[in-house]
Amino acid sequence: MKKVVTIALVLLLTAALAACGGSKDGKIADDKIKVGASNVPHAEILEAAKPLLKKKGIDLEITTFQDYVLPNKALAQKKIDANYFQHIPYLEQAMKDHKDYKFVNAGKIHLEPMGVYSKKYKSLKELPEGATVIMSNNIAEQGRMLMLLEKGGLIKLKAGKGVKATLKDVAENPKHIKFKANVDPGLLPKVYKNESGDAVIINTNYAIDAGLTPKKDAIVLEGSESPFANIITVRKGDQKAKAVKALVEVLHSKEIQDFIKDKYKGAVLPAK
Repeated sequence: MKKVVTIALVLLLTAALAACGGSKDGKIADDKIKVGASNVPHAEILEAAKPLLKKKGIDLEITTFQDYVLPNKALAQKKIDANYFQHIPYLEQAMKDHKDYKFVNAGKIHLEPMGVYSKKYKSLKELPEGATVIMSNNIAEQGRMLMLLEKGGLIKLKAGKGVKATLKDVAENPKHIKFKANVDPGLLPKVYKNESGDAVIINTNYAIDAGLTPKKDAIVLEGSESPFANIITVRKGDQKAKAVKALVEVLHSKEIQDFIKDKYKGAVLPAK
Protein backbone atom coordinates (compact mmCIF):
# COMPACT_ATOMS: atom_id res chain seq x y z
CA MET A 1 0.00 0.00 0.00
CA LYS A 2 2.83 2.38 0.91
CA LYS A 3 4.41 1.64 -2.47
CA VAL A 4 1.19 2.60 -4.29
CA VAL A 5 0.89 5.86 -2.30
CA THR A 6 4.53 6.72 -3.01
CA ILE A 7 4.14 6.08 -6.74
CA ALA A 8 0.96 8.21 -6.78
CA LEU A 9 2.76 11.07 -5.04
CA VAL A 10 5.65 10.90 -7.50
CA LEU A 11 3.21 10.99 -10.43
CA LEU A 12 1.40 13.98 -8.96
CA LEU A 13 4.67 15.84 -8.37
CA THR A 14 5.82 15.13 -11.92
CA ALA A 15 2.54 16.43 -13.34
CA ALA A 16 2.77 19.56 -11.19
CA LEU A 17 6.30 20.28 -12.38
CA ALA A 18 5.29 19.74 -16.01
CA ALA A 19 2.45 22.24 -15.58
CA CYS A 20 4.87 24.96 -14.43
CA GLY A 21 6.17 25.62 -17.93
CA GLY A 22 8.26 24.23 -20.78
CA SER A 23 11.26 23.47 -18.56
CA LYS A 24 12.14 20.12 -17.11
CA ASP A 25 15.12 19.76 -14.73
CA GLY A 26 16.26 23.23 -15.84
CA LYS A 27 16.15 22.22 -19.52
CA ILE A 28 13.65 23.40 -22.12
CA ALA A 29 11.41 20.59 -23.33
CA ASP A 30 11.50 19.70 -27.03
CA ASP A 31 7.71 19.90 -27.38
CA LYS A 32 6.78 22.93 -25.27
CA ILE A 33 8.06 26.44 -24.64
CA LYS A 34 6.77 29.14 -22.32
CA VAL A 35 7.49 32.72 -23.41
CA GLY A 36 6.94 35.94 -21.46
CA ALA A 37 6.00 38.94 -23.59
CA SER A 38 4.63 42.48 -23.62
CA ASN A 39 0.97 42.66 -24.71
CA VAL A 40 1.54 44.61 -27.93
CA PRO A 41 2.95 43.72 -30.36
CA HIS A 42 4.98 40.84 -28.86
CA ALA A 43 2.15 38.65 -27.55
CA GLU A 44 0.14 39.28 -30.74
CA ILE A 45 3.07 38.17 -32.90
CA LEU A 46 3.55 35.08 -30.74
CA GLU A 47 -0.17 34.23 -31.09
CA ALA A 48 0.28 34.34 -34.87
CA ALA A 49 3.29 32.02 -34.52
CA LYS A 50 1.42 29.45 -32.39
CA PRO A 51 -0.10 27.37 -35.22
CA LEU A 52 3.19 27.39 -37.15
CA LEU A 53 5.02 26.06 -34.10
CA LYS A 54 2.28 23.51 -33.52
CA LYS A 55 3.00 22.10 -36.98
CA LYS A 56 6.54 21.50 -35.74
CA GLY A 57 5.17 19.60 -32.75
CA ILE A 58 5.79 22.40 -30.25
CA ASP A 59 3.21 23.96 -27.94
CA LEU A 60 3.71 27.67 -27.27
CA GLU A 61 2.47 29.10 -23.98
CA ILE A 62 2.41 32.89 -23.68
CA THR A 63 2.59 34.83 -20.41
CA THR A 64 2.00 38.59 -20.73
CA PHE A 65 3.69 41.30 -18.67
CA GLN A 66 2.81 44.97 -18.26
CA ASP A 67 6.30 46.24 -17.36
CA TYR A 68 9.96 45.88 -18.37
CA VAL A 69 11.25 44.44 -15.08
CA LEU A 70 9.28 41.25 -14.42
CA PRO A 71 10.00 39.39 -17.71
CA ASN A 72 13.74 39.16 -16.96
CA LYS A 73 13.06 38.32 -13.31
CA ALA A 74 10.75 35.48 -14.38
CA LEU A 75 13.35 34.21 -16.86
CA ALA A 76 16.08 34.19 -14.20
CA GLN A 77 13.76 32.32 -11.82
CA LYS A 78 12.95 29.76 -14.56
CA LYS A 79 9.24 30.59 -14.45
CA ILE A 80 9.43 31.04 -18.23
CA ASP A 81 11.77 29.61 -20.88
CA ALA A 82 12.28 32.80 -22.89
CA ASN A 83 11.08 36.37 -23.08
CA TYR A 84 10.24 38.68 -25.93
CA PHE A 85 9.98 42.36 -25.02
CA GLN A 86 13.45 43.96 -25.03
CA HIS A 87 16.25 45.09 -27.33
CA ILE A 88 19.97 44.41 -26.93
CA PRO A 89 20.97 47.68 -25.16
CA TYR A 90 18.22 47.11 -22.57
CA LEU A 91 19.34 43.49 -22.10
CA GLU A 92 22.96 44.58 -21.64
CA GLN A 93 21.96 47.16 -19.03
CA ALA A 94 19.76 44.64 -17.21
CA MET A 95 22.63 42.14 -16.98
CA LYS A 96 24.95 44.90 -15.79
CA ASP A 97 22.48 45.79 -13.02
CA HIS A 98 21.73 42.16 -12.09
CA LYS A 99 24.82 39.96 -11.97
CA ASP A 100 22.66 36.84 -11.64
CA TYR A 101 21.14 37.41 -15.10
CA LYS A 102 23.00 35.05 -17.44
CA PHE A 103 21.04 35.70 -20.63
CA VAL A 104 21.75 35.68 -24.36
CA ASN A 105 20.08 37.00 -27.49
CA ALA A 106 18.57 34.08 -29.42
CA GLY A 107 17.52 36.21 -32.40
CA LYS A 108 16.35 39.65 -33.56
CA ILE A 109 12.67 39.65 -34.48
CA HIS A 110 11.24 43.12 -35.03
CA LEU A 111 11.79 46.84 -34.59
CA GLU A 112 9.34 49.19 -32.89
CA PRO A 113 10.23 52.69 -34.10
CA MET A 114 10.19 55.02 -31.10
CA GLY A 115 8.36 58.30 -31.67
CA VAL A 116 8.03 61.84 -30.40
CA TYR A 117 4.40 62.94 -29.87
CA SER A 118 2.92 66.37 -29.24
CA LYS A 119 -0.62 67.70 -28.82
CA LYS A 120 0.62 71.26 -29.32
CA TYR A 121 3.16 71.15 -32.16
CA LYS A 122 3.49 69.47 -35.55
CA SER A 123 7.30 69.29 -35.61
CA LEU A 124 10.24 69.56 -33.25
CA LYS A 125 11.24 72.80 -34.98
CA GLU A 126 8.02 74.39 -33.70
CA LEU A 127 8.92 73.76 -30.05
CA PRO A 128 9.44 77.13 -28.32
CA GLU A 129 12.36 78.34 -26.18
CA GLY A 130 12.44 76.46 -22.86
CA ALA A 131 9.96 73.78 -23.97
CA THR A 132 9.67 70.60 -21.90
CA VAL A 133 10.29 67.18 -23.43
CA ILE A 134 9.07 64.25 -21.30
CA MET A 135 11.01 61.01 -21.51
CA SER A 136 10.89 57.64 -19.78
CA ASN A 137 13.00 56.78 -16.76
CA ASN A 138 14.58 53.90 -18.69
CA ILE A 139 18.31 54.73 -18.57
CA ALA A 140 19.10 52.01 -21.14
CA GLU A 141 17.06 53.95 -23.74
CA GLN A 142 18.20 57.46 -22.92
CA GLY A 143 20.68 57.47 -25.81
CA ARG A 144 17.98 56.23 -28.14
CA MET A 145 15.61 59.03 -27.12
CA LEU A 146 18.30 61.68 -27.47
CA MET A 147 19.30 60.35 -30.90
CA LEU A 148 15.68 60.78 -31.96
CA LEU A 149 15.72 64.43 -30.83
CA GLU A 150 19.01 64.93 -32.64
CA LYS A 151 17.48 63.41 -35.78
CA GLY A 152 14.71 66.01 -35.52
CA GLY A 153 17.26 68.84 -35.32
CA LEU A 154 16.41 69.82 -31.74
CA ILE A 155 19.77 69.07 -30.10
CA LYS A 156 23.29 67.83 -30.89
CA LEU A 157 25.11 65.11 -28.97
CA LYS A 158 28.82 64.80 -28.24
CA ALA A 159 30.61 62.96 -31.04
CA GLY A 160 30.63 59.19 -30.77
CA LYS A 161 28.10 58.92 -27.95
CA GLY A 162 24.98 57.81 -29.85
CA VAL A 163 23.33 54.77 -28.25
CA LYS A 164 25.24 55.20 -24.97
CA ALA A 165 24.47 58.92 -24.64
CA THR A 166 22.91 60.38 -21.50
CA LEU A 167 21.54 63.85 -20.80
CA LYS A 168 25.10 64.86 -19.81
CA ASP A 169 26.16 64.23 -23.41
CA VAL A 170 23.93 66.93 -24.93
CA ALA A 171 26.54 69.19 -26.56
CA GLU A 172 24.18 71.75 -28.12
CA ASN A 173 20.73 72.75 -26.87
CA PRO A 174 20.03 76.07 -28.64
CA LYS A 175 16.40 76.29 -27.45
CA HIS A 176 17.33 75.45 -23.84
CA ILE A 177 14.95 72.49 -23.88
CA LYS A 178 14.07 71.09 -20.44
CA PHE A 179 14.16 67.31 -20.15
CA LYS A 180 11.94 65.44 -17.72
CA ALA A 181 13.18 61.85 -17.63
CA ASN A 182 11.39 60.33 -14.64
CA VAL A 183 8.22 58.76 -16.04
CA ASP A 184 7.51 55.03 -16.22
CA PRO A 185 7.43 54.05 -19.96
CA GLY A 186 3.92 52.59 -19.68
CA LEU A 187 2.52 55.89 -18.38
CA LEU A 188 3.82 58.06 -21.24
CA PRO A 189 0.70 57.74 -23.46
CA LYS A 190 -1.40 59.00 -20.54
CA VAL A 191 1.02 61.92 -20.07
CA TYR A 192 0.65 62.71 -23.78
CA LYS A 193 -3.16 62.54 -23.68
CA ASN A 194 -3.23 64.81 -20.63
CA GLU A 195 -1.16 67.33 -22.63
CA SER A 196 1.60 67.39 -20.00
CA GLY A 197 4.78 68.92 -21.40
CA ASP A 198 5.33 70.13 -24.96
CA ALA A 199 6.46 66.79 -26.40
CA VAL A 200 6.53 63.20 -25.15
CA ILE A 201 8.75 60.34 -26.34
CA ILE A 202 6.81 57.05 -26.38
CA ASN A 203 7.77 53.44 -27.15
CA THR A 204 5.68 52.11 -30.02
CA ASN A 205 4.27 49.13 -28.09
CA TYR A 206 2.78 51.47 -25.48
CA ALA A 207 1.64 53.91 -28.18
CA ILE A 208 -0.24 51.18 -30.08
CA ASP A 209 -1.68 49.78 -26.86
CA ALA A 210 -3.07 53.25 -26.09
CA GLY A 211 -4.75 53.56 -29.49
CA LEU A 212 -2.16 55.80 -31.16
CA THR A 213 -1.03 55.31 -34.76
CA PRO A 214 2.72 56.02 -34.75
CA LYS A 215 3.05 56.77 -38.49
CA LYS A 216 0.20 59.27 -38.27
CA ASP A 217 0.45 60.66 -34.74
CA ALA A 218 4.22 60.92 -34.14
CA ILE A 219 5.95 64.15 -35.17
CA VAL A 220 9.27 62.25 -35.43
CA LEU A 221 9.64 58.49 -35.85
CA GLU A 222 12.69 56.23 -35.95
CA GLY A 223 13.60 54.60 -39.25
CA SER A 224 14.59 50.99 -40.03
CA GLU A 225 18.25 51.90 -39.46
CA SER A 226 17.68 51.88 -35.69
CA PRO A 227 19.88 49.38 -33.76
CA PHE A 228 17.07 48.69 -31.26
CA ALA A 229 15.51 45.54 -32.69
CA ASN A 230 13.48 43.48 -30.20
CA ILE A 231 14.85 40.03 -29.49
CA ILE A 232 14.06 36.60 -28.09
CA THR A 233 16.04 36.32 -24.85
CA VAL A 234 16.91 33.02 -23.17
CA ARG A 235 19.16 31.79 -20.39
CA LYS A 236 22.75 31.17 -21.50
CA GLY A 237 23.00 27.73 -23.08
CA ASP A 238 19.30 27.52 -23.98
CA GLN A 239 19.75 29.22 -27.36
CA LYS A 240 20.54 25.77 -28.81
CA ALA A 241 17.41 24.12 -27.43
CA LYS A 242 15.18 22.61 -30.13
CA ALA A 243 12.09 24.62 -29.09
CA VAL A 244 14.02 27.91 -28.99
CA LYS A 245 15.55 27.37 -32.44
CA ALA A 246 12.14 26.45 -33.83
CA LEU A 247 10.54 29.55 -32.26
CA VAL A 248 13.12 31.91 -33.79
CA GLU A 249 12.87 30.12 -37.14
CA VAL A 250 9.08 30.58 -37.18
CA LEU A 251 9.34 34.26 -36.13
CA HIS A 252 11.77 34.81 -39.01
CA SER A 253 9.46 33.08 -41.49
CA LYS A 254 7.78 34.88 -44.37
CA GLU A 255 4.36 34.20 -42.79
CA ILE A 256 5.24 36.10 -39.62
CA GLN A 257 7.12 38.86 -41.43
CA ASP A 258 4.06 39.40 -43.63
CA PHE A 259 1.82 39.34 -40.54
CA ILE A 260 3.91 42.11 -38.94
CA LYS A 261 3.85 44.24 -42.09
CA ASP A 262 0.10 43.80 -42.69
CA LYS A 263 -1.11 44.21 -39.11
CA TYR A 264 1.01 47.15 -37.97
CA LYS A 265 1.24 49.14 -41.24
CA GLY A 266 4.79 50.33 -40.63
CA ALA A 267 4.41 50.98 -36.89
CA VAL A 268 6.30 47.71 -36.33
CA LEU A 269 8.92 46.45 -38.79
CA PRO A 270 10.49 43.00 -39.25
CA ALA A 271 14.12 43.13 -38.10
CA LYS A 272 16.76 43.12 -40.81
